[in-house]
Amino acid sequence: MRYTFATASLAALALSLGASPAFADNHAGDAMEADAAAMPEPAPLAELIEQVSIPYESFKLDNGLTVLVHTDRKAPVVGVSVWYGVGSKHEPKGKTGFAHLFEHLMFNGSENAPGDFFEPLQQVGATDFNGTTWFDRTNYFETVPTGALDRALMLESDRMGYLLGAVTQEKLDNQIGVVQNEKRQGDNQPYGLVEYEQLENLYPSGHPYHHSTIGSMDDLSSATLEDVKQWFRDNYGPNNAILVLAGDIDTATARQKVTKWFGAIPAGPAVPKLDVSVPMLPEAASKTIYDQVATTRIYRMWAVPGLNNPDYLPLSAGAIVLGGLASSRLDNALVREQQMAVRVVASADIFAQAGQLVVYADAAPGKDPEDVAAALDAEIAKFMIEGPTQDELDRALTTYAAGQIRGLEQVGGFSGKAPTLAEGLLYQGDASSYRKELERAAKLTPAQVRDVTATWMARPVFELRVEPGERKEGGENRGGYIWAGEQSGLAGPAFYSNPLMLQGAGAAAKVPEADRSKLPEVGELKPLDFPDIERATLSNGIKVYFARRAAAPVVSVRVHFDAGYAADPRDKLGITSMMLQAMDEGTTHLDSTALAIAKERYGAQLGGGADADSTFFTLGALAPNLAPSLDLLADYVRSPAFGETDLERVRTQQLTRIRNEMNNPGAIGQRVLSPILFGSDHPYGMPPSGTGDPAVVAALTAQDLRDFHGMWLRPDKAQIFIVGDTTLAEATAQLEQSFGKWQAPAVTAPVKSYDAPIPVQTGSRIVLVNRPNSPQSVIIGGRVLEGKGTDDNLSIAAANEVFGGSFLSRINMNLRETKGWSYGVRSLFQQPQDRTSFLIYAPVQADRTGDSIAELRKDLTAYVGGQGVTGEELTRLINGNVRELPGSFETSGSVLGGIVNIVTDKRPDNYYETLAAKYEALTADQLDAQARANFKGDDLVFVIVGDAKVVEPQLEQLGLPVEVREMPKAEGE
Repeated sequence: MRYTFATASLAALALSLGASPAFADNHAGDAMEADAAAMPEPAPLAELIEQVSIPYESFKLDNGLTVLVHTDRKAPVVGVSVWYGVGSKHEPKGKTGFAHLFEHLMFNGSENAPGDFFEPLQQVGATDFNGTTWFDRTNYFETVPTGALDRALMLESDRMGYLLGAVTQEKLDNQIGVVQNEKRQGDNQPYGLVEYEQLENLYPSGHPYHHSTIGSMDDLSSATLEDVKQWFRDNYGPNNAILVLAGDIDTATARQKVTKWFGAIPAGPAVPKLDVSVPMLPEAASKTIYDQVATTRIYRMWAVPGLNNPDYLPLSAGAIVLGGLASSRLDNALVREQQMAVRVVASADIFAQAGQLVVYADAAPGKDPEDVAAALDAEIAKFMIEGPTQDELDRALTTYAAGQIRGLEQVGGFSGKAPTLAEGLLYQGDASSYRKELERAAKLTPAQVRDVTATWMARPVFELRVEPGERKEGGENRGGYIWAGEQSGLAGPAFYSNPLMLQGAGAAAKVPEADRSKLPEVGELKPLDFPDIERATLSNGIKVYFARRAAAPVVSVRVHFDAGYAADPRDKLGITSMMLQAMDEGTTHLDSTALAIAKERYGAQLGGGADADSTFFTLGALAPNLAPSLDLLADYVRSPAFGETDLERVRTQQLTRIRNEMNNPGAIGQRVLSPILFGSDHPYGMPPSGTGDPAVVAALTAQDLRDFHGMWLRPDKAQIFIVGDTTLAEATAQLEQSFGKWQAPAVTAPVKSYDAPIPVQTGSRIVLVNRPNSPQSVIIGGRVLEGKGTDDNLSIAAANEVFGGSFLSRINMNLRETKGWSYGVRSLFQQPQDRTSFLIYAPVQADRTGDSIAELRKDLTAYVGGQGVTGEELTRLINGNVRELPGSFETSGSVLGGIVNIVTDKRPDNYYETLAAKYEALTADQLDAQARANFKGDDLVFVIVGDAKVVEPQLEQLGLPVEVREMPKAEGE
């Protein structure tokens, strides 16, 4: 429910391969090419595919429920994943958004487990718990400690078989409001209306994929109690569901527990299969829309086959090569060589029975969009003729296989082993399709990819252009059906088959009812066993911290520097971000294309990043390719080229990012609030994205970047963290080769200063940033606290969790679950190195902005003024935080993050193993004292980003000073 439109479709290869930024000229000479050619050969693709294995057993109950079981004993947790074969494509006219609306209702309690579904899950320490809806399915999932499996199965079975008595008009009305605010939140983003255009223009009226999963406002408002109850009866039977249990479980135990909890639920009516064809436009179509965006975006879109047609695989591979790799054809041509675009993307968004091939380019500032469109079309046409090379295809498939291998670390969640098995069975009738898909992909030839891609791209195209400007319409009336005659030129026959046609009583249950009079007791819960931290020191003094995790053949590495955005001089805000982008442009040995190619050949994820206090470089390596991947990391960190020609493209890209931020309501709010809270001279007073000042970015030189890199990224400010399927001895030997000879410069290492005074806020006030035509307002309130992020802040963080730090927190339950004014609100306890802060973040419907601030202030006043932590809240907080510890460190990346925190915050090695006792010792009085000291509301500064015409009159009731500002403009606007 936090990410209700997420999908983990394994077959949609392009979705799995987010392109990394690599915008540079092909300035390499023969020497660079020789260096690239001399790099070690990667592990063969066949060897990588052999590593991707999720063995499972299956059985089916008499009521039709299909159960898959995968045993993985690496941690005392079980991933529970329930997939229903119903999504938005099954919705009839007038009922758009129902599948997703119903998913929300499934979290509001069942007959034998009343109350919010998240309450008992949080009590048992569940991780990765949520639900999502998409065109073809609805799924619900949670990862729970092994001892809590019975409780999770009781809850899932209760809402499958015993829900309707708990669905009330009050709950329905509330969730309609929540979903409508989710729709407003999505619509309010830059490019937020593009999906409506894509679906409505590619698919004829009445086609199952014609309308968006979020639905239309009118259809959502018209939902009746009987409508949603009938939706449940028709679609939520066990015979339309797949249950996957993955983790610390075996088939015999699973059969006993699943039969107990699900066996008595009668089968529902058979859900008919939809007859879905892939439509073809009668002729090419084009449209221009306007939005608050930084630059013109040019789209080319086609409807293409889904997973039920073998063409989806070469189409997906073709999209990756065309615009899904860092070394893609479109990147090389439009970004690096012609400098026509700042970003290009191609992806095949593949669903069960259809999909979209989408290609787009963001025009570089100053470039004529017509010229960009012509260049984009020329590259597409060229690719249709040439297709990929064998090397391009191999790199695309290696990158995909590497992503699948990384997914083996997680048993559940959005993309772990449980959803992988469920997707294969639901969409393709085979839980092992992930492996067969990889094997089939490995046999693809460039000619096959060329021919299939060219065939589908030769069909009439839908051309969409999004121009900067004022929107001509909102999304309120979008997302529903547009039936024949209502849409010019694209009307066609109705493809929809009504799922309500086949109704009837389910089969009689043969299994006795389980005792549902109370929630099952939680069994033995094993404590966290955090991996031992081993240490070594390289010959140049760099400290190495290591932990072994061998659940999957992957290794996570982080090279950590004491720098971050706080290292930016006040007259050079944005230099760290600019430096990091420029480092993607290649090294003194490998230009940007060669660097991208090397990453793809080794299946490595490689990139740089920063936060307020640290600059870091991460590597996700496959164990068989670890040594050359570490060499690549070292070259990337130590020897950036900072070429003059590359710098201009990086500059253009960063200025475009800043303009994008200044069109995004959340980013606008943060840009305005940070200098108010911390002052413009404090390191934390800069825009938290780190993109900085456009005037500075416009003036930075390559020498500035070289000097800054040499000053701050040096071995005497570095630490290396490594976790995964290797040993300390092996890792240290390889790191010695790649980093051990790196020597610090003779000049003294710089030290950051946090001495700038923090402004004193004399009272609460409001800064309203006018963003016309915003269907939602983004409220961000904050105050600076006295403590530091390195302090022992567990009790303050716990006090925040009760107020606004979790789904069940006071403010979220009020504004979302009671009022229905928001898709979700939260408060945050920020813990950077120097000064901590308290923030409230609330995107709310525009006409309830003033009311929402009043409610937030009322809740905070009550919390710090006598209505402190209740016994129920304390029990939930302690149980949840203690019991979720073993599931919180399931992957090598999560362990690595834990070790980084231990070392940089100077905690003991067993810090996370001590947390259970610390949580269990918390008292309500302790949390109340922390809330009173830190969260008082009499000096909160609120920034609101919204339509001033709508919002300003609402603020008079609050009695607070109000300052109205126009939206900030980037350089050149």
